[in-house]
Amino acid sequence: MISRYRLRKLLAPTAGFRRSVLVTLLGLASFLVGTALSFRAVLLPVLDILSRESTNLVGRFVPPESREMATHLLGGAFLLLGFYLMFLGARLALRHLIATLNPKMRSPMAEVYWRRQQRDQGPNIVALGGGTGLSTLLRGLKQHSSNITAIVTVTDDGGSSGRLSQDYGILPPGDIRNCLVALAEAEQAMTDLFQYRFTEQGSFSGHSLGNVLLFALTRQAQGDFEKALEIASEVLNISGRVMPSTLDRVRLRAVMEDGTEIVGETAIVDSRKRIRRIFLDPENVEPFADALQAIAEADLICIGPGSVYTSVIPNLLVPGIARAIRQSKAIKAYICNVMTQPGESDSFTASEHVMAIQANVEGRLFDYVVTNVARPSDALLRKYESSKQHFVEPDIDRIRGLGFRVITGDFMNETDVVRHDPFRVAAKLMRLVEG
Repeated sequence: MISRYRLRKLLAPTAGFRRSVLVTLLGLASFLVGTALSFRAVLLPVLDILSRESTNLVGRFVPPESREMATHLLGGAFLLLGFYLMFLGARLALRHLIATLNPKMRSPMAEVYWRRQQRDQGPNIVALGGGTGLSTLLRGLKQHSSNITAIVTVTDDGGSSGRLSQDYGILPPGDIRNCLVALAEAEQAMTDLFQYRFTEQGSFSGHSLGNVLLFALTRQAQGDFEKALEIASEVLNISGRVMPSTLDRVRLRAVMEDGTEIVGETAIVDSRKRIRRIFLDPENVEPFADALQAIAEADLICIGPGSVYTSVIPNLLVPGIARAIRQSKAIKAYICNVMTQPGESDSFTASEHVMAIQANVEGRLFDYVVTNVARPSDALLRKYESSKQHFVEPDIDRIRGLGFRVITGDFMNETDVVRHDPFRVAAKLMRLVEG
């Protein structure tokens, strides 16, 4: 059975273009009919003269038996010339308009138009997570669709985000800022500005300018964080939407394997104890309504990558989010991490990441597990081992034994750090959607 996304893609990629051509042709036909009806007395003599002169012109060069055909061909040539000149004029006008609105555009117009059309008609994608994992994935997904909703964890209590949240009572903006920048279509200078971090000593030391701007926008909107996000999204011209899973302030609470209970994301990770269960504090927060709607309308739901206990699971603990995912008809995939997270998923294999989600969230949330099987170089592995991070072993058979379908491949981007290649992961996910 054809999916709703494939049907929409089949029917709609150039719907706007087809409508504009149809309206233009109807307008031209109406103009010609109106001209003929209103100015027949003037036009008929003129057309008579043109017909006679063209026939005489053809008669000078063409034998009598071929004159009628030659006259038709000449008329057809003028028709084609007319259509070409109309097209050329419209193209020049459009180019002038685009150059006026966006002087820095360098790509050919046809390429820009087709790319925008393809992305505008892309699948409805929901990506849930936080940290660098989610923002990395978004950079790949936005090449395929403009209909992306990033649902971001808001339990970060460290660094610039934690300070702003504690001092001023706003939601921690750091992960949201990273996702906004990842989906941005704005000039590089603007995205660099959002990511700028103050290093000088003083009250701004350690703060990201983007975090401060989100705080200022929230204050300007009388505490309306949703409105602040809308303004920031417009400034960065993002492809899609970024939203928190809840607008309520919330912390993480963990019960460790030794029975101790720790509150706060930073304290949980710094304890270096193995986590048994993770909870929200308070647990009865309100889910963001737009997030639930986006999940219901999704063609593809991506969970992760990211720190399994502090970036992935917290979103799924917000009441209503997990239920909405289970009820969704979308394709659902969990993207497993490439490297373990110190103090959180030490020595975890791929299947243990999956089981951690199952142990903390009720019900089956996804059908596919995307797992990297390419190993980093020995030099990089040694570098990571010095900070207690290890390669996530892809124990594929064990994942299949849990009842999941495993998607394997080389999804690694290896530079001086090891992380997912967002373009490879996104391409594989799109193949799932397209069938």
